[in-house]
Amino acid sequence: MLPKHLLRPILFSLGCTLAFQAGAETADDTSTPEQVKAATALQGQLPLQELRNFTEIFERIRSAYVEEIDDKTLFDYAIKGMLTSLDPHSAYLQEDAFTDLQETTSGKFGGLGIEVGMENGLIRVITPIDDTPAEKAGIRAGDFIVTLDDEPVMGLTLSEAVERMRGEPGSKISLEVRRGDENELLSFTLERAEIKVASVRTEMMSGDIGYVRITQFQEHTGAELKKALQKWTEDGQLNGLILDLRNNPGGVLDAAVDVVDAFISSGVIVYTKGRNPQSELRFEATADTVAGDIPVVVLINGGSASASEIVAGALQDHKRAVIVGTQSFGKGSVQSVLPLTETSAVKLTTARYFTPNDRSIQAQGIVPDILVEQSEVTPYEERYYKESDLPGHLSNPTVKTKDAQEEASSEKNTAAAESASEKKDSGLLKKDFQLYEAHTLLRGVSILSPVRVNASEG
Repeated sequence: MLPKHLLRPILFSLGCTLAFQAGAETADDTSTPEQVKAATALQGQLPLQELRNFTEIFERIRSAYVEEIDDKTLFDYAIKGMLTSLDPHSAYLQEDAFTDLQETTSGKFGGLGIEVGMENGLIRVITPIDDTPAEKAGIRAGDFIVTLDDEPVMGLTLSEAVERMRGEPGSKISLEVRRGDENELLSFTLERAEIKVASVRTEMMSGDIGYVRITQFQEHTGAELKKALQKWTEDGQLNGLILDLRNNPGGVLDAAVDVVDAFISSGVIVYTKGRNPQSELRFEATADTVAGDIPVVVLINGGSASASEIVAGALQDHKRAVIVGTQSFGKGSVQSVLPLTETSAVKLTTARYFTPNDRSIQAQGIVPDILVEQSEVTPYEERYYKESDLPGHLSNPTVKTKDAQEEASSEKNTAAAESASEKKDSGLLKKDFQLYEAHTLLRGVSILSPVRVNASEG
Protein backbone atom coordinates (compact mmCIF):
# COMPACT_ATOMS: atom_id res chain seq x y z
CA MET A 1 0.00 0.00 0.00
CA LEU A 2 1.03 3.59 -0.57
CA PRO A 3 2.64 5.01 2.62
CA LYS A 4 0.37 7.51 4.34
CA HIS A 5 2.97 10.26 4.48
CA LEU A 6 3.35 10.12 0.68
CA LEU A 7 -0.33 10.15 -0.19
CA ARG A 8 -1.08 13.81 0.42
CA PRO A 9 1.92 15.20 -1.53
CA ILE A 10 1.14 13.00 -4.53
CA LEU A 11 -2.52 14.03 -4.70
CA PHE A 12 -1.71 17.66 -3.96
CA SER A 13 0.78 17.66 -6.82
CA LEU A 14 -2.14 17.16 -9.23
CA GLY A 15 -2.97 20.81 -8.71
CA CYS A 16 0.47 22.22 -8.09
CA THR A 17 3.05 20.51 -10.30
CA LEU A 18 2.81 22.97 -13.15
CA ALA A 19 3.06 26.00 -10.84
CA PHE A 20 5.62 25.06 -8.22
CA GLN A 21 8.91 23.30 -7.84
CA ALA A 22 8.77 19.73 -6.53
CA GLY A 23 7.96 19.64 -2.82
CA ALA A 24 6.54 23.18 -2.56
CA GLU A 25 2.92 23.17 -1.33
CA THR A 26 1.96 26.86 -1.35
CA ALA A 27 3.00 30.14 -2.90
CA ASP A 28 4.49 31.95 0.12
CA ASP A 29 5.80 35.50 0.41
CA THR A 30 9.13 34.51 -1.14
CA SER A 31 7.51 33.31 -4.40
CA THR A 32 8.31 35.25 -7.53
CA PRO A 33 5.48 37.20 -9.26
CA GLU A 34 5.59 34.67 -12.09
CA GLN A 35 5.03 31.79 -9.68
CA VAL A 36 2.13 33.55 -7.97
CA LYS A 37 0.54 34.35 -11.33
CA ALA A 38 0.93 30.75 -12.50
CA ALA A 39 -0.48 29.40 -9.23
CA THR A 40 -3.51 31.69 -9.43
CA ALA A 41 -4.23 30.66 -13.03
CA LEU A 42 -3.86 26.96 -12.26
CA GLN A 43 -6.04 27.21 -9.18
CA GLY A 44 -8.83 28.40 -11.45
CA GLN A 45 -8.46 25.21 -13.48
CA LEU A 46 -7.99 22.66 -10.69
CA PRO A 47 -9.93 23.37 -7.46
CA LEU A 48 -7.40 22.74 -4.71
CA GLN A 49 -9.99 22.50 -1.94
CA GLU A 50 -11.77 19.69 -3.77
CA LEU A 51 -8.44 17.92 -4.23
CA ARG A 52 -7.88 18.17 -0.48
CA ASN A 53 -11.38 16.74 0.06
CA PHE A 54 -10.54 13.87 -2.26
CA THR A 55 -7.36 13.21 -0.30
CA GLU A 56 -9.27 13.18 2.98
CA ILE A 57 -11.97 10.83 1.69
CA PHE A 58 -9.36 8.54 0.13
CA GLU A 59 -7.53 8.31 3.44
CA ARG A 60 -10.69 7.68 5.45
CA ILE A 61 -11.65 4.80 3.16
CA ARG A 62 -8.19 3.31 3.60
CA SER A 63 -8.34 3.53 7.36
CA ALA A 64 -12.00 3.00 8.25
CA TYR A 65 -13.68 0.91 5.54
CA VAL A 66 -14.87 -2.45 6.83
CA GLU A 67 -12.52 -4.35 4.50
CA GLU A 68 -8.99 -3.49 3.44
CA ILE A 69 -8.69 -2.22 -0.14
CA ASP A 70 -5.37 -1.64 -1.84
CA ASP A 71 -4.54 1.80 -3.21
CA LYS A 72 -4.56 0.73 -6.87
CA THR A 73 -8.12 -0.56 -6.59
CA LEU A 74 -9.27 2.64 -4.92
CA PHE A 75 -7.75 4.76 -7.67
CA ASP A 76 -9.44 2.54 -10.29
CA TYR A 77 -12.77 3.02 -8.50
CA ALA A 78 -12.24 6.78 -8.44
CA ILE A 79 -11.52 6.91 -12.17
CA LYS A 80 -14.55 4.72 -12.99
CA GLY A 81 -16.84 6.86 -10.87
CA MET A 82 -15.56 10.06 -12.44
CA LEU A 83 -16.27 8.80 -15.97
CA THR A 84 -19.59 7.02 -15.40
CA SER A 85 -20.96 10.12 -13.66
CA LEU A 86 -20.47 12.15 -16.84
CA ASP A 87 -22.96 10.31 -19.08
CA PRO A 88 -24.10 6.74 -19.81
CA HIS A 89 -21.49 6.19 -22.53
CA SER A 90 -18.20 7.38 -21.00
CA ALA A 91 -16.24 4.62 -19.26
CA TYR A 92 -12.88 3.44 -17.99
CA LEU A 93 -11.94 0.41 -20.06
CA GLN A 94 -9.60 -1.93 -18.26
CA GLU A 95 -8.18 -5.07 -19.82
CA ASP A 96 -11.37 -7.16 -20.16
CA ALA A 97 -13.60 -4.25 -21.19
CA PHE A 98 -11.00 -2.97 -23.67
CA THR A 99 -10.76 -6.43 -25.24
CA ASP A 100 -14.56 -6.69 -25.39
CA LEU A 101 -14.78 -3.38 -27.24
CA GLN A 102 -12.22 -4.49 -29.82
CA GLU A 103 -14.01 -7.82 -30.30
CA THR A 104 -17.42 -6.17 -30.70
CA THR A 105 -16.09 -3.74 -33.30
CA SER A 106 -14.54 -6.60 -35.26
CA GLY A 107 -17.87 -8.46 -35.20
CA LYS A 108 -16.89 -11.51 -33.13
CA PHE A 109 -17.15 -12.03 -29.36
CA GLY A 110 -18.42 -14.46 -26.75
CA GLY A 111 -21.62 -13.81 -24.84
CA LEU A 112 -25.37 -13.36 -25.25
CA GLY A 113 -25.59 -11.06 -28.26
CA ILE A 114 -27.31 -8.15 -26.61
CA GLU A 115 -26.73 -4.39 -26.82
CA VAL A 116 -27.46 -2.66 -23.51
CA GLY A 117 -27.39 0.72 -21.81
CA MET A 118 -27.84 2.06 -18.29
CA GLU A 119 -31.10 3.70 -17.15
CA ASN A 120 -32.07 4.51 -13.57
CA GLY A 121 -29.58 2.00 -12.22
CA LEU A 122 -30.96 -0.86 -14.33
CA ILE A 123 -29.66 -2.41 -17.53
CA ARG A 124 -31.90 -1.45 -20.44
CA VAL A 125 -31.90 -3.59 -23.56
CA ILE A 126 -31.29 -1.40 -26.59
CA THR A 127 -31.54 -4.33 -28.94
CA PRO A 128 -30.85 -8.07 -29.15
CA ILE A 129 -28.61 -8.92 -32.11
CA ASP A 130 -30.08 -11.15 -34.81
CA ASP A 131 -29.59 -14.93 -34.49
CA THR A 132 -27.99 -14.79 -31.04
CA PRO A 133 -28.99 -16.47 -27.74
CA ALA A 134 -30.69 -13.28 -26.54
CA GLU A 135 -32.77 -12.86 -29.70
CA LYS A 136 -33.73 -16.54 -29.87
CA ALA A 137 -34.76 -16.58 -26.19
CA GLY A 138 -37.18 -13.70 -26.74
CA ILE A 139 -35.32 -10.79 -25.14
CA ARG A 140 -36.80 -7.57 -26.57
CA ALA A 141 -35.66 -4.00 -27.06
CA GLY A 142 -36.87 -1.94 -24.10
CA ASP A 143 -36.63 -4.79 -21.56
CA PHE A 144 -34.95 -3.98 -18.24
CA ILE A 145 -32.57 -6.60 -16.85
CA VAL A 146 -33.12 -6.73 -13.09
CA THR A 147 -30.90 -9.64 -12.03
CA LEU A 148 -28.01 -11.66 -13.44
CA ASP A 149 -27.65 -15.14 -11.93
CA ASP A 150 -29.99 -14.05 -9.11
CA GLU A 151 -27.74 -11.09 -8.27
CA PRO A 152 -29.36 -7.63 -8.61
CA VAL A 153 -27.81 -5.35 -11.21
CA MET A 154 -28.69 -2.24 -9.20
CA GLY A 155 -25.37 -0.72 -8.14
CA LEU A 156 -23.34 -2.25 -10.96
CA THR A 157 -21.74 -0.08 -13.61
CA LEU A 158 -22.60 -0.78 -17.22
CA SER A 159 -19.13 -2.25 -17.81
CA GLU A 160 -19.50 -4.57 -14.82
CA ALA A 161 -22.90 -5.79 -16.03
CA VAL A 162 -21.58 -6.43 -19.53
CA GLU A 163 -18.61 -8.30 -18.08
CA ARG A 164 -20.96 -10.61 -16.18
CA MET A 165 -22.99 -11.34 -19.30
CA ARG A 166 -19.88 -12.23 -21.29
CA GLY A 167 -18.38 -15.66 -20.81
CA GLU A 168 -17.23 -18.91 -22.33
CA PRO A 169 -19.45 -20.36 -25.07
CA GLY A 170 -21.64 -23.11 -23.63
CA SER A 171 -21.83 -21.63 -20.14
CA LYS A 172 -25.27 -20.55 -18.90
CA ILE A 173 -26.62 -17.45 -17.20
CA SER A 174 -30.06 -16.65 -15.80
CA LEU A 175 -31.74 -13.27 -16.25
CA GLU A 176 -34.81 -11.70 -14.72
CA VAL A 177 -36.38 -9.08 -16.92
CA ARG A 178 -38.97 -6.38 -16.35
CA ARG A 179 -41.12 -5.81 -19.42
CA GLY A 180 -43.50 -2.88 -19.71
CA ASP A 181 -46.66 -4.84 -20.47
CA GLU A 182 -46.03 -7.66 -17.97
CA ASN A 183 -47.12 -7.59 -14.32
CA GLU A 184 -44.35 -9.92 -13.10
CA LEU A 185 -40.67 -10.38 -13.85
CA LEU A 186 -39.83 -12.70 -16.74
CA SER A 187 -37.15 -15.35 -16.21
CA PHE A 188 -34.74 -16.49 -18.91
CA THR A 189 -31.87 -18.96 -18.93
CA LEU A 190 -29.49 -18.35 -21.81
CA GLU A 191 -26.52 -20.36 -23.01
CA ARG A 192 -23.62 -18.16 -24.04
CA ALA A 193 -22.30 -18.59 -27.54
CA GLU A 194 -19.59 -17.25 -29.76
CA ILE A 195 -21.28 -14.26 -31.32
CA LYS A 196 -20.40 -13.72 -34.95
CA VAL A 197 -22.34 -10.74 -36.14
CA ALA A 198 -23.08 -10.81 -39.87
CA SER A 199 -23.07 -7.12 -40.69
CA VAL A 200 -25.00 -7.19 -43.99
CA ARG A 201 -27.71 -9.63 -45.06
CA THR A 202 -29.42 -9.39 -48.43
CA GLU A 203 -32.43 -10.92 -50.16
CA MET A 204 -34.27 -10.22 -53.38
CA MET A 205 -37.99 -9.88 -52.75
CA SER A 206 -40.90 -10.01 -55.17
CA GLY A 207 -41.26 -7.12 -57.58
CA ASP A 208 -37.47 -6.86 -57.89
CA ILE A 209 -37.30 -5.13 -54.51
CA GLY A 210 -33.94 -5.61 -52.82
CA TYR A 211 -33.90 -6.13 -49.04
CA VAL A 212 -30.76 -5.21 -47.08
CA ARG A 213 -30.58 -5.82 -43.34
CA ILE A 214 -27.64 -4.15 -41.55
CA THR A 215 -27.37 -5.58 -38.04
CA GLN A 216 -24.35 -3.53 -36.92
CA PHE A 217 -21.93 -1.11 -38.54
CA GLN A 218 -18.53 -2.77 -38.77
CA GLU A 219 -15.33 -2.00 -40.65
CA HIS A 220 -16.43 -3.65 -43.92
CA THR A 221 -20.16 -2.87 -43.86
CA GLY A 222 -19.99 -0.22 -46.58
CA ALA A 223 -18.00 -2.44 -48.93
CA GLU A 224 -20.38 -5.39 -48.38
CA LEU A 225 -23.40 -3.23 -49.14
CA LYS A 226 -21.89 -1.79 -52.33
CA LYS A 227 -20.94 -5.28 -53.50
CA ALA A 228 -24.54 -6.48 -53.10
CA LEU A 229 -25.97 -3.43 -54.89
CA GLN A 230 -23.56 -3.81 -57.80
CA LYS A 231 -24.45 -7.49 -58.19
CA TRP A 232 -28.17 -6.74 -58.28
CA THR A 233 -27.85 -3.96 -60.84
CA GLU A 234 -25.58 -6.08 -63.05
CA ASP A 235 -27.79 -9.18 -62.88
CA GLY A 236 -31.05 -7.41 -63.66
CA GLN A 237 -33.45 -4.68 -62.72
CA LEU A 238 -33.58 -3.30 -59.20
CA ASN A 239 -36.87 -1.47 -58.78
CA GLY A 240 -36.30 -0.40 -55.22
CA LEU A 241 -34.41 -1.08 -52.01
CA ILE A 242 -35.48 -1.60 -48.39
CA LEU A 243 -32.66 -0.71 -45.99
CA ASP A 244 -33.55 -2.27 -42.63
CA LEU A 245 -31.82 -0.55 -39.70
CA ARG A 246 -34.25 -1.64 -37.00
CA ASN A 247 -32.63 -2.75 -33.75
CA ASN A 248 -29.23 -1.74 -35.13
CA PRO A 249 -27.27 -0.30 -32.17
CA GLY A 250 -24.68 1.50 -34.33
CA GLY A 251 -20.98 0.84 -34.58
CA VAL A 252 -18.16 2.32 -36.65
CA LEU A 253 -18.78 5.89 -37.87
CA ASP A 254 -16.82 5.44 -41.11
CA ALA A 255 -19.06 2.49 -42.02
CA ALA A 256 -22.18 4.64 -41.66
CA VAL A 257 -20.60 7.28 -43.91
CA ASP A 258 -19.80 4.62 -46.54
CA VAL A 259 -23.41 3.39 -46.52
CA VAL A 260 -24.82 6.87 -47.12
CA ASP A 261 -22.19 7.46 -49.81
CA ALA A 262 -23.63 4.51 -51.75
CA PHE A 263 -26.85 6.49 -52.30
CA ILE A 264 -25.81 10.15 -52.68
CA SER A 265 -23.04 11.69 -54.77
CA SER A 266 -22.59 15.10 -53.14
CA GLY A 267 -23.28 17.06 -49.98
CA VAL A 268 -22.71 16.66 -46.24
CA ILE A 269 -23.39 13.27 -44.66
CA VAL A 270 -22.74 14.10 -41.00
CA TYR A 271 -20.63 16.44 -38.91
CA THR A 272 -19.64 16.62 -35.26
CA LYS A 273 -19.23 19.46 -32.78
CA GLY A 274 -17.25 19.35 -29.55
CA ARG A 275 -15.16 21.53 -27.25
CA ASN A 276 -11.89 20.22 -28.61
CA PRO A 277 -11.20 21.31 -32.21
CA GLN A 278 -9.82 17.83 -32.92
CA SER A 279 -13.27 16.34 -32.20
CA GLU A 280 -14.92 18.45 -34.92
CA LEU A 281 -15.25 16.34 -38.06
CA ARG A 282 -17.13 16.74 -41.30
CA PHE A 283 -17.93 13.96 -43.76
CA GLU A 284 -19.12 14.58 -47.32
CA ALA A 285 -20.32 12.29 -50.08
CA THR A 286 -18.12 11.31 -53.00
CA ALA A 287 -18.91 10.54 -56.63
CA ASP A 288 -18.48 6.81 -55.86
CA THR A 289 -22.24 6.14 -55.78
CA VAL A 290 -23.58 2.76 -56.86
CA ALA A 291 -27.33 3.34 -56.32
CA GLY A 292 -27.91 7.01 -56.96
CA ASP A 293 -31.35 6.67 -58.57
CA ILE A 294 -32.88 3.59 -56.93
CA PRO A 295 -35.94 4.37 -54.73
CA VAL A 296 -35.06 3.64 -51.10
CA VAL A 297 -37.12 3.04 -47.97
CA VAL A 298 -35.28 2.97 -44.63
CA LEU A 299 -36.83 1.07 -41.72
CA ILE A 300 -36.06 2.30 -38.18
CA ASN A 301 -37.45 1.78 -34.68
CA GLY A 302 -36.60 2.50 -31.05
CA GLY A 303 -33.65 0.11 -31.24
CA SER A 304 -31.99 2.04 -34.08
CA ALA A 305 -29.18 4.04 -32.51
CA SER A 306 -26.03 6.03 -33.22
CA ALA A 307 -24.65 5.11 -36.68
CA SER A 308 -28.12 3.90 -37.74
CA GLU A 309 -29.52 7.34 -36.96
CA ILE A 310 -26.71 9.00 -38.89
CA VAL A 311 -27.65 7.01 -42.00
CA ALA A 312 -31.39 7.60 -41.61
CA GLY A 313 -30.93 11.30 -40.83
CA ALA A 314 -28.61 11.92 -43.79
CA LEU A 315 -30.84 10.14 -46.31
CA GLN A 316 -33.89 11.92 -44.90
CA ASP A 317 -32.28 15.38 -45.09
CA HIS A 318 -31.12 14.77 -48.66
CA LYS A 319 -34.65 13.55 -49.52
CA ARG A 320 -32.99 10.43 -50.85
CA ALA A 321 -35.11 7.93 -48.92
CA VAL A 322 -38.45 7.62 -47.18
CA ILE A 323 -38.03 6.79 -43.49
CA VAL A 324 -40.65 4.30 -42.24
CA GLY A 325 -41.25 2.86 -38.77
CA THR A 326 -41.08 4.44 -35.32
CA GLN A 327 -38.87 7.09 -33.73
CA SER A 328 -35.25 6.01 -33.23
CA PHE A 329 -33.30 5.73 -29.96
CA GLY A 330 -31.65 9.17 -29.92
CA LYS A 331 -27.96 8.49 -29.28
CA GLY A 332 -26.27 11.41 -30.98
CA SER A 333 -22.99 11.58 -29.10
CA VAL A 334 -19.48 10.66 -30.20
CA GLN A 335 -17.26 8.45 -28.03
CA SER A 336 -13.51 8.61 -28.55
CA VAL A 337 -11.42 5.68 -27.31
CA LEU A 338 -8.21 7.09 -25.85
CA PRO A 339 -5.67 4.32 -25.11
CA LEU A 340 -3.74 4.67 -21.86
CA THR A 341 -1.71 1.46 -22.05
CA GLU A 342 -1.79 -1.64 -24.26
CA THR A 343 -4.58 -3.09 -22.10
CA SER A 344 -6.58 -0.06 -20.94
CA ALA A 345 -8.25 3.02 -22.36
CA VAL A 346 -10.72 5.77 -21.64
CA LYS A 347 -13.94 5.90 -23.64
CA LEU A 348 -14.94 9.55 -23.46
CA THR A 349 -17.85 11.43 -25.00
CA THR A 350 -16.18 14.19 -26.99
CA ALA A 351 -18.79 15.55 -29.44
CA ARG A 352 -22.35 15.46 -30.78
CA TYR A 353 -23.56 14.30 -34.18
CA PHE A 354 -25.50 16.63 -36.48
CA THR A 355 -27.37 15.74 -39.66
CA PRO A 356 -26.83 17.70 -42.92
CA ASN A 357 -29.72 20.03 -41.98
CA ASP A 358 -28.06 20.86 -38.62
CA ARG A 359 -30.33 18.59 -36.56
CA SER A 360 -28.89 17.11 -33.38
CA ILE A 361 -29.75 13.45 -32.95
CA GLN A 362 -29.01 13.49 -29.21
CA ALA A 363 -32.01 12.58 -27.01
CA GLN A 364 -34.30 13.28 -29.97
CA GLY A 365 -33.65 10.61 -32.55
CA ILE A 366 -34.99 10.46 -36.08
CA VAL A 367 -38.72 10.87 -36.58
CA PRO A 368 -39.93 8.72 -39.50
CA ASP A 369 -41.65 10.27 -42.51
CA ILE A 370 -44.32 7.58 -42.27
CA LEU A 371 -45.13 6.33 -38.78
CA VAL A 372 -45.83 2.59 -38.80
CA GLU A 373 -46.13 0.63 -35.57
CA GLN A 374 -45.05 -2.98 -35.64
CA SER A 375 -47.68 -5.74 -35.86
CA GLU A 376 -48.53 -8.82 -37.87
CA VAL A 377 -50.38 -8.64 -41.17
CA THR A 378 -53.82 -10.26 -40.92
CA PRO A 379 -55.49 -10.13 -44.34
CA TYR A 380 -59.26 -10.43 -44.51
CA GLU A 381 -60.35 -12.70 -47.35
CA GLU A 382 -63.26 -11.50 -49.44
CA ARG A 383 -65.03 -13.02 -52.42
CA TYR A 384 -66.74 -10.84 -55.00
CA TYR A 385 -68.51 -12.02 -58.14
CA LYS A 386 -67.46 -10.20 -61.27
CA GLU A 387 -69.26 -9.51 -64.52
CA SER A 388 -67.29 -12.29 -66.18
CA ASP A 389 -68.73 -14.77 -63.65
CA LEU A 390 -72.33 -14.10 -64.69
CA PRO A 391 -73.93 -16.60 -67.11
CA GLY A 392 -74.43 -15.15 -70.58
CA HIS A 393 -72.29 -12.05 -70.01
CA LEU A 394 -71.38 -9.99 -73.05
CA SER A 395 -67.91 -10.48 -74.49
CA ASN A 396 -65.34 -7.71 -74.79
CA PRO A 397 -65.26 -6.55 -78.42
CA THR A 398 -61.73 -5.11 -78.15
CA VAL A 399 -60.13 -8.46 -77.31
CA LYS A 400 -59.96 -11.12 -80.01
CA THR A 401 -60.40 -14.74 -79.01
CA LYS A 402 -56.93 -15.84 -80.13
CA ASP A 403 -55.30 -12.81 -78.53
CA ALA A 404 -57.25 -13.44 -75.37
CA GLN A 405 -56.00 -17.02 -75.22
CA GLU A 406 -52.41 -15.90 -75.76
CA GLU A 407 -52.85 -13.16 -73.20
CA ALA A 408 -54.31 -15.60 -70.70
CA SER A 409 -51.42 -17.98 -71.30
CA SER A 410 -48.91 -15.16 -70.88
CA GLU A 411 -50.63 -13.94 -67.73
CA LYS A 412 -50.63 -17.48 -66.38
CA ASN A 413 -46.89 -17.83 -66.89
CA THR A 414 -46.24 -14.41 -65.39
CA ALA A 415 -48.48 -15.17 -62.44
CA ALA A 416 -46.65 -18.47 -61.85
CA ALA A 417 -43.29 -16.69 -61.86
CA GLU A 418 -44.55 -13.98 -59.52
CA SER A 419 -46.15 -16.60 -57.28
CA ALA A 420 -42.84 -18.43 -56.91
CA SER A 421 -41.11 -15.16 -56.10
CA GLU A 422 -43.75 -13.99 -53.64
CA LYS A 423 -43.92 -17.37 -51.91
CA LYS A 424 -40.33 -16.84 -50.84
CA ASP A 425 -41.05 -13.66 -48.88
CA SER A 426 -44.78 -13.92 -48.08
CA GLY A 427 -44.14 -15.49 -44.68
CA LEU A 428 -41.82 -12.70 -43.62
CA LEU A 429 -44.15 -9.98 -44.90
CA LYS A 430 -47.11 -11.44 -42.99
CA LYS A 431 -45.17 -11.43 -39.74
CA ASP A 432 -43.60 -8.02 -40.20
CA PHE A 433 -46.08 -5.19 -40.83
CA GLN A 434 -43.42 -2.49 -41.09
CA LEU A 435 -41.59 -4.47 -43.77
CA TYR A 436 -44.90 -5.15 -45.50
CA GLU A 437 -45.65 -1.41 -45.67
CA ALA A 438 -42.16 -0.62 -46.97
CA HIS A 439 -42.46 -3.31 -49.65
CA THR A 440 -45.91 -2.08 -50.69
CA LEU A 441 -44.67 1.49 -50.93
CA LEU A 442 -41.79 0.52 -53.23
CA ARG A 443 -44.02 -1.66 -55.38
CA GLY A 444 -46.20 1.40 -55.95
CA VAL A 445 -43.21 3.56 -56.82
CA SER A 446 -41.86 0.98 -59.28
CA ILE A 447 -45.22 0.78 -61.05
CA LEU A 448 -45.42 4.55 -61.50
CA SER A 449 -41.77 5.01 -62.43
CA PRO A 450 -40.32 4.34 -65.89
CA VAL A 451 -38.61 0.98 -66.42
CA ARG A 452 -35.00 1.13 -65.25
CA VAL A 453 -32.30 0.12 -67.69
CA ASN A 454 -29.99 -2.66 -66.65
CA ALA A 455 -26.70 -1.08 -65.54
CA SER A 456 -24.70 -3.59 -67.60
CA GLU A 457 -26.48 -2.43 -70.78
CA GLY A 458 -25.16 1.11 -70.39
